[in-house]
Amino acid sequence: MTDLDLLHFEQLKKDVQTEYLKESTPSHDDISKWKGIDIIYFQEDLRKKAKGNISEKSFYTYFKTSPVTKLPRIDMLNILSIYAGYDSWYEFKKQHLFAGELLVENEEIEEEEIQELEKTVSSAPELPKTEIPAKKIEYQPHENTDLQKSNTDNQYNTQKPTIPTPIEIQPAPVRKNFFKKNAWAIVTSILIAITGVLGFKDEIFSKTYKYCFTDKDRGVSVINTLEIRVIKENESPLLFKIKPGQCFYYSTKDKNIKMQISAPFYEYLEVNRNLENAPDEEMIELKPDDYKMAAYYFSTKDVKGGNPEEQLALIKQKRNQLENLISNSAIIYQVYDNKTYGIERLDKQKYITLVTTPTTSLKNLTVIEMKKDSKGKIVSIKFKIASTDEENK
Repeated sequence: MTDLDLLHFEQLKKDVQTEYLKESTPSHDDISKWKGIDIIYFQEDLRKKAKGNISEKSFYTYFKTSPVTKLPRIDMLNILSIYAGYDSWYEFKKQHLFAGELLVENEEIEEEEIQELEKTVSSAPELPKTEIPAKKIEYQPHENTDLQKSNTDNQYNTQKPTIPTPIEIQPAPVRKNFFKKNAWAIVTSILIAITGVLGFKDEIFSKTYKYCFTDKDRGVSVINTLEIRVIKENESPLLFKIKPGQCFYYSTKDKNIKMQISAPFYEYLEVNRNLENAPDEEMIELKPDDYKMAAYYFSTKDVKGGNPEEQLALIKQKRNQLENLISNSAIIYQVYDNKTYGIERLDKQKYITLVTTPTTSLKNLTVIEMKKDSKGKIVSIKFKIASTDEENK
């Protein structure tokens, strides 16, 4: 990657912005100021024209910061280039060459890789330039080695006779008593066992209970993630989140259990059980809040009709339903999974416009929290739209 590539990418972002502004009117002309619904509409247009997609996280990484310090992956560069009217990222650079720039079509080795190779070579140990000659070892004969000239007639044998050394036999050690020999190991094992029993007494003497949940009106599993707070005396509540269709397992040695159960589309429920005679497994029914379910249904309902007139009628019906369900003073938040833009507040009309615009992103809308007043009007909504990265997890 070179500095020229980064400059080319800044050019490409301008071309992408120009292409989108030809047929759309976002809240700002500057692409770096787009957020929320602007990004959703842009993703939809990108899928339509370039047959590709970039995640919301990638948009914030590469479009909200200028200039960027690193390039996106080549597949994203190709998608954006196609959207801007070019065959590929290479073709875009080819038509936007800077003065003196040489464009290599097949760049097999990036600049960073070349620097890494140079670093590896420079750190390799240097071999000596000259070889150390092997030292020549000459054999020096001893004097009087000629056996023919040696006079052995009058020589005396002065070598002392070898006297064999007697082998000392050690007496076999007295075998110690087994208990005395292993007393320390036995005592240590007993202490470890006692410590284990004391440390895990709750797990050893506790009992596990299983609680499953069902929709009281429909007889099916609940469609929301449940929040269960277990209330313990003189302790802070324990919070558990249970996904739709899953059961709640809780181990305790207490004689009673108190649970507070809540979910976006169901009425609040408090459960108290005496565990001395309670069954190990229990099915708990939750009463659905039909008003909240209706608001969710009309928020995610598909309004793609068979013809433009039919589709327009479906959108109008959907808007009227949401107008009746949501309070004019409702507080609505959209939650994002990125550090740059964590949460955005919407008013009632902006929310209705978002969920009545036919986009594929609405199928990923999830309600985190929904509240209503005493008259049944929705006064609070917190939701998120899952990005492409989350879908592929």
